[in-house]
Amino acid sequence: MVYRQHLVGETPQEIAREFRFVQEQNPNCKKNTLSFVLSPTVNDGKALARKELDKICSNFMEKMNLGERQAIAFVHRDKQHLHIHLYVNRIDFNGNAYKDSFIGKRSQQAAEKVAEYYNLTTVRQLQVEKEINLKDIRAEIKRRHDITMKNFKPRSFDQYIKAMETNGVKVIPCINKANKLQGFRFEFDGYNLKGSEIHRSMSGGNIGKSMVSQVGIKTFLKEHEQLKMAGKAVQLSDRLAVSITKHVIKRIISQGLEY
Repeated sequence: MVYRQHLVGETPQEIAREFRFVQEQNPNCKKNTLSFVLSPTVNDGKALARKELDKICSNFMEKMNLGERQAIAFVHRDKQHLHIHLYVNRIDFNGNAYKDSFIGKRSQQAAEKVAEYYNLTTVRQLQVEKEINLKDIRAEIKRRHDITMKNFKPRSFDQYIKAMETNGVKVIPCINKANKLQGFRFEFDGYNLKGSEIHRSMSGGNIGKSMVSQVGIKTFLKEHEQLKMAGKAVQLSDRLAVSITKHVIKRIISQGLEY
C-alpha cells in the first residue's frame, strides 16, 4: 500500500466495509467505486520510492477534483514494470456521486500533468518518441530496399527476399488460405511492418512492377512460372497478378508506340 485517505481498516474486507458504509448514503448509484491505474515507464518506476508514489496519488486525486473521498492505492509489479492501482469511493461523505463523464480522457490528462510536475516521462512523450523512431525505421528499410533493387537487380520475389535478408531485413511473404501471395511484411530492428506502411513503392504489386522495369517482361514472367516461398509452391494473388499485368501491358503498348 502506498496511499490511503479517510480509511481506518487494514484488511481488504475492512476497507470494503468502510466504502459500503459511505456508499449506502446514495443507493441510486450502482457503479460506486472508481478505479485508476497509474503506470510510470519502467525506468521511472525503478527510481520511485513509496513517499514519491504517495505524492503522485495525492496529486492525481487533486487534479481529478476527487476531494475528500475515501481512497487507497497499491503498487503492483509485473515483470519489473511498476504500476499503481488506485481505488476511490465515488460517493463522498455528503452522499454525492462523482460525475464520471469523459473520465477516461480526464484521467489521462490528469496523469500527464502529474508526470510533468514530477519530471516523469508522459504517455504523450512516449507516443511522440515511438513515432519518431518508426519514421527512422521506415526510412532505413526503404533505403535498404532501394539498395537491393539497384545492386542485386532481383529477377523474382524469391530472389528479392534473399537479397533483402543479405541487407539485414527479413521479408515475410503474406500467403492466403488459397496459397496465393498477397504481399509482404518487413522485420527490422524489432519492428514488423507491411510494405505499404513503409512506402507506397514497397507494396507487393509495386515491387513486382519495379522488377519488370529492371529485368524485362519475359524474364519476370519466366521466373514466376513456378514460384516457391516458405518451402512451398505459391501463386500470385489475383489482385497482385492484375496489378503487375496491367503494368506489363502498358509497357508493351509503350514500346510498340516507340517503334
